[in-house]
Amino acid sequence: MSNTENNENNENTTIQEKVPERSFWKKIKHNASMAGYEAVYNAFILYYTARAEETPLWCKTVIAGALGYFISLIDAIPDLTPILGYTDDVAVMVAAIGALAAHITPEIKQKAKDKSDQLLKK
Repeated sequence: MSNTENNENNENTTIQEKVPERSFWKKIKHNASMAGYEAVYNAFILYYTARAEETPLWCKTVIAGALGYFISLIDAIPDLTPILGYTDDVAVMVAAIGALAAHITPEIKQKAKDKSDQLLKK
């Protein structure tokens, strides 16, 4: 394996460590109904895009920031605030999705939809 491949693998691992899978799933499972379908669906789009091998490193960095914000307890609008609590999280995720839309495949969208439907029993 070349140095470039080693560096890329190390960088990809680092990006995935920035948004620990355990924290992501905990946030999704415990807050799905309160966050709402749009927040959960967008989170899954970002999650599955980050894990796709063909996703470039810069996209994974953007995703780490957006999902990190979603998972974080520190928000512009606290998640416990009724009605408005997740609007900032959704806005950050929508901005991230817009920035990397060319790298989101129809398969990723379908997988995110299926998982969101399953989680929220649609």
